[in-house]
Amino acid sequence: MDYFERHEGGERAIIVHLDIRQIQDPDDLGEFELLADSAGADRLALVTGSRQRPDARYFVGSGKAEEIAELVREHDADIVLFNHSLSPSQERNIEALVKCRVLDRTGLILDIFAQRARTYEGKLQVELAQLNHLSTRLVRGWTHLERQKGGIGLRGPGETQLETDRRLLQVRVNQLKSRIEKVRQTRAQGRARRQKSDVPTISLVGYTNAGKSTLFNRLVDENIYAADKLFATLDPTLRR
Repeated sequence: MDYFERHEGGERAIIVHLDIRQIQDPDDLGEFELLADSAGADRLALVTGSRQRPDARYFVGSGKAEEIAELVREHDADIVLFNHSLSPSQERNIEALVKCRVLDRTGLILDIFAQRARTYEGKLQVELAQLNHLSTRLVRGWTHLERQKGGIGLRGPGETQLETDRRLLQVRVNQLKSRIEKVRQTRAQGRARRQKSDVPTISLVGYTNAGKSTLFNRLVDENIYAADKLFATLDPTLRR
């Protein structure tokens, strides 16, 4: 299965969280549920458990994977969200079993970023991050094109579909990097002008949903978007 053939996404979600004893600093379940809410997910069920270490095939083990598949069928879920980082093969194996889209923690955060980015630079950075993540998910799914075949109509350009996908993806990544660099140069020029003007600058820095945008609005009498959601605001904002 390659990324073109993956199941469609949706909002009806099964949440999966394991206590992996091998991991010293596990991801927080409460925060992950807030991430799911922030992405617009309709949380239908929560699957929890514990393991000494992740299962190589399904991350959660075959029995727990079958439990997830049953919950997907029972609730007619669109997507399964894992509060963990899945390898491409684990993500692929679970999708094949549960017959719906599977997204790990990184994929979910990138989806939120894609929803929230408003500026040109922000959209470029999010797309670049998504493509870098996707590049690890390009797997050998075009079985009918994986080996070059001979014969009339089958003597191709010497490139499999998988190689074409990777090449086109790399072309787009290079385009994005070039555009982001131009934006950075423009921002650097603006920063240099502010430093020369000797005007004091105050920066609001903090964890997501700490209240930076709300405080910013009060300080400068603005109305930029602020909400009680994780990563509600992605793009930096500058005002006098």
